[in-house]
Amino acid sequence: MPREGGQESRVKVKGIMSSVSSTPVTPGKTYPLSLLDHAMRLHHIRAVFYYRSDPAEQSCPVERERLKDSLTETLSFYAAMTGRLRLQENGNWEVKCTDAGVRVVETSVGCSMEEWLRTVTPEEEKDLTYWLEMPEDPSIWSPYYVQINEFEGGGIAIGLSCTHMHADPTCATLFVKSWSDVHRGGSITHPPFFHPPGLRGRPSPNTDTNSARYYETKSKAEARSPSLHVKMSTATFRFSDETVKKLLREIHPDCSEATAFDALAALFWDCASRAKGLAPSNTRSVAIVFDLRKLLHAPLPHGFYGNALHFSNVVTDGFETEEKGFGHAAGIIHRHLSGLEEEEYWSAIDWLESQKDADGKFATLFGMYGPELTVLNMEHVLAYEAIFDKGVKPVLVSYHIGNVYGEGLIMVLPSPEEGIGKTVTVTLPSQELKKLVEDDKILPLESHLLFVDKY
Repeated sequence: MPREGGQESRVKVKGIMSSVSSTPVTPGKTYPLSLLDHAMRLHHIRAVFYYRSDPAEQSCPVERERLKDSLTETLSFYAAMTGRLRLQENGNWEVKCTDAGVRVVETSVGCSMEEWLRTVTPEEEKDLTYWLEMPEDPSIWSPYYVQINEFEGGGIAIGLSCTHMHADPTCATLFVKSWSDVHRGGSITHPPFFHPPGLRGRPSPNTDTNSARYYETKSKAEARSPSLHVKMSTATFRFSDETVKKLLREIHPDCSEATAFDALAALFWDCASRAKGLAPSNTRSVAIVFDLRKLLHAPLPHGFYGNALHFSNVVTDGFETEEKGFGHAAGIIHRHLSGLEEEEYWSAIDWLESQKDADGKFATLFGMYGPELTVLNMEHVLAYEAIFDKGVKPVLVSYHIGNVYGEGLIMVLPSPEEGIGKTVTVTLPSQELKKLVEDDKILPLESHLLFVDKY
């Protein structure tokens, strides 16, 4: 298939099939999507898990045929994945649980994994995942796609894509980990927990909080369409354990309790602000997004299926940040996150619930990843625990959120190495990304630039 600019893709599709559950679905079973699921309607998720071959055998221990067999077994635990979306009478979405299955795409990649990782851009990496936006009639549309990519000389990449309505990054990653558990012949460590009412509005709602007001402001933003008004580009950096520790020592005088996430979020917020040319007189604002499953007084199981993300807003004075540096911003982020009370999470859910009409239909859609600069904390996801065969960990796991708009997105991700090393993926307007990559606060950190799009 041709790529932008007339280039031929290095990823060649060999076949498309459907993988169904090994256990038939109970006839008539349905699964309603929650209000947090509906809030993510405009976005989708792509993830790629890379597994390197054994150099001595020139083959990958993760075999394609065995993968397809274990996938069908895994899907027997995920009835909501194999069904199809349909509208309820009130206009909200539900899954009609059927044996329609998920789409599985098999491809070959026209180079070795080493060459691919050395030369691929984030835009080309999307070729390792298959995605079709939801059509007007979704009755034959698969909300999930699995792509199995085989590299020359061995090595495999598993691509997963899905609508964000079905899953947040934690949920999508746990499905791949569950698949790997089944593939090894073990039990699923974090089985899926299907309970959409787990995160719904309360009988006595409270929308008089900062979180509720922030959601209301976001819903009224002028740039509501997720379509990109400017060309966006992406870069992925890897920070070693030692580099992150060095960064934390540097900002220790400003915030001795700062975490790796606080430091990296502040660093890239500061660099992105400079790349955007913000004057010190400009107030600087960023949205912080995190998983709330384990932050509730009555925590949800790790395998809670669906969306459990909370969006909050952090604002700082431009003059102060210019004067005190990104360590000051790290302190602001740390105090903001540590000071959030559970009431803020529930009030945001209450606000979303309050937007339903008289028939119970959820409100008009608006993009969640925008228009302000957004930082998504994904350092907790168990990406490198998706081990399909003993001793074969992913060498890299990358993510992409679809339909980011406005000022851009920063994702703080785990790293394959031990310790507190992190991977950071940044999506910004192209000319701003070019400035960020060359920023003199990032260059001295000895980070490794894994991928970068052409500007």
